[in-house]
Amino acid sequence: MTPTSKSVLLFSLNWLDAQLTLAWVRGGFATEGNGLMAYLLDIGDAPFLFTKLIVGTTVAYVLYRWSHLTVARRGMKLVLGLYLALMLVHAATGLSALGIAAPEQFLALLGSIPDSLLAFLF
Repeated sequence: MTPTSKSVLLFSLNWLDAQLTLAWVRGGFATEGNGLMAYLLDIGDAPFLFTKLIVGTTVAYVLYRWSHLTVARRGMKLVLGLYLALMLVHAATGLSALGIAAPEQFLALLGSIPDSLLAFLF
């Protein structure tokens, strides 16, 4: 993957995270875990979304801009890995919202994915 595509993926995952967070919180299925973002969400959807997208855009740009440095490449891998894990949490929340009784079983199944497959993806 090129640095450009990784940055676009990072921004896309950030945007998806923001949209899913709004859906789960407004639907009453979850709460925002980050205190600052929870405060912004209490103010309204627009301040939350604006801040989330500005931070995500800035991080994606910085990691892209300095992708020639080892620390930026490793940082990009770390952040994409964290967002992958966060998407699993969103999937579990979605299953719970749909009434599926045991989303933790879904996460346990995904947790058994071989490390070699995860290494291939990143």
